[in-house]
Amino acid sequence: MWKIARQIVRTGIRTEPAPRAAAELPRAEAERIQREILEVLGKALAIRAVDAGSCNGCELEMHALGNPYYNVEGLGIRFVASPRHADMLLVTGPVSRHMALALRRTWEATPEPRLVVAIGDCGCSGGIFGESYASLGRVSNVIPVDVEVPGCPPAPIGILRGILAAVRRG
Repeated sequence: MWKIARQIVRTGIRTEPAPRAAAELPRAEAERIQREILEVLGKALAIRAVDAGSCNGCELEMHALGNPYYNVEGLGIRFVASPRHADMLLVTGPVSRHMALALRRTWEATPEPRLVVAIGDCGCSGGIFGESYASLGRVSNVIPVDVEVPGCPPAPIGILRGILAAVRRG
């Protein structure tokens, strides 16, 4: 045990610093965004996340939005389990042929006015998968998309900016 303790003292802390991206969203801007969301929607923004065939990299970044660092709940944004309760769909991945019907039905079940944000390079352009026998490619090939957030995977702050851009447009 002492050998490990000496090694820890000798090595020091080897973690990376916290991401600087969150510093770009100061508290005053977060409050302004929250007011804008409430003005536009009149309530909290409810999001339904749909994985249309992704590698789950984008989902990991979306889950990071719920941690205390980004705290989207504090901005009035929440994730819901049913598209019938959602204002917005966040869709990730190239749409596989098996998910096309489910994605279309999810979009149809979402009440008007509905917003759709395609997340990641695969959702925006089909990514490295493109269109093939198994993939229909980009999300906009199946349902209308309001905002695209490129990146493989995009940073959580980029996803948040895409959500806010869709709310401003809607």
